[in-house]
Amino acid sequence: MMNLKGNPELTPKNLMRPLKNYGIACMSMGFLIEETAPVVWRGLMVMSAVEKLLRQVDWGELDYLVIDMPPGTGDVQLSVSQNIPIAGAVIVSTPQDVALLDAHKGAEMFRKVHVPVLGLVQNMSVFQCPKCKHETHIFGSDGVRELAKTLGLDILGDVPLHINIRETCDSGQPVVISQPQSDAILEAENIQLASHAV
Repeated sequence: MMNLKGNPELTPKNLMRPLKNYGIACMSMGFLIEETAPVVWRGLMVMSAVEKLLRQVDWGELDYLVIDMPPGTGDVQLSVSQNIPIAGAVIVSTPQDVALLDAHKGAEMFRKVHVPVLGLVQNMSVFQCPKCKHETHIFGSDGVRELAKTLGLDILGDVPLHINIRETCDSGQPVVISQPQSDAILEAENIQLASHAV
């Protein structure tokens, strides 16, 4: 989303400086390895990498530290939840059945390790044809909403499947900044308002 590339600089205290875009500091293993190299790690290597990204980065003063984790309930999630105090987790999922299974397991894992689940976000909730404006629920329409009911959690928002969102994220200029009045923003706001009215 941030379209950041390059290696982080080091501070005099030998801490990595996160890369920034729009004033948001970002750190990733992708900045530390070759661009096309896969990160195929398990166990101790994962824990070491998580520790490095948390403790060896000059984060400065932060209001929030958001950690984007892969789906599932593996080493990364356990390492993070056991090594740092977490204020809460947000589960992001598309509305299809296969993704919802992972989302449900993720929510239960966080509950098991006493991390509050703040709510769910439905990603790729609807596609609107740019020519005829017909809306299609490619991945299903209410899967995340139904999971939220099952878990007793809130829906925090819906993100439509929209070409402007993809293009602006790829270019490092998020649509909320580069095109704040675009159809994609209005669609997301309308979906979110409709979900709160239900």
